[in-house]
Amino acid sequence: MASRQVLLLAAAAIAAAFLLAPASAEVFTVGDAAGWTLKYPATWTDGKTFVIGDSLMFMYPADKHTVMEVGGADFRACNVTGNALSTWNSGSDTVTLDKAGRRWFICSVGPHCSLGMKLLVTVVDAAAQAPATPPSSSASFLSGAVSQAMAAAGAVAAAALMF
Repeated sequence: MASRQVLLLAAAAIAAAFLLAPASAEVFTVGDAAGWTLKYPATWTDGKTFVIGDSLMFMYPADKHTVMEVGGADFRACNVTGNALSTWNSGSDTVTLDKAGRRWFICSVGPHCSLGMKLLVTVVDAAAQAPATPPSSSASFLSGAVSQAMAAAGAVAAAALMF
């Protein structure tokens, strides 16, 4: 009997873990197949949502380009002298989006920024966003989550009893 209780407890823990697991972070390759080059598509961010924890991977020929994070004014002016928040130049750079807000990136080589090699992403905090249709009450939401967890645990326990 004790082993069944342990099994039920384990099943409930597993079910709760699946129900409460956070969404996985996504890695976005900037420019997709074109990469971070002069052929970088200006519309690349269209339709994409960037959330805290996601990453941007900049792929480019290291001898031809750089990635420089700058402020908004330097981004608009393509100011590549000074004021860099961070600079990367390996040709394969990953930048983690660790806070909500706007992030501005440019290429600091020659006129590349003014030729369109610049990227603005807006990072959102998925945890802070309000749901599109809030539940009728916290109690009903919690009740639904508990019901789902119990159903999952019951199914696991029933399967265990069959063996």
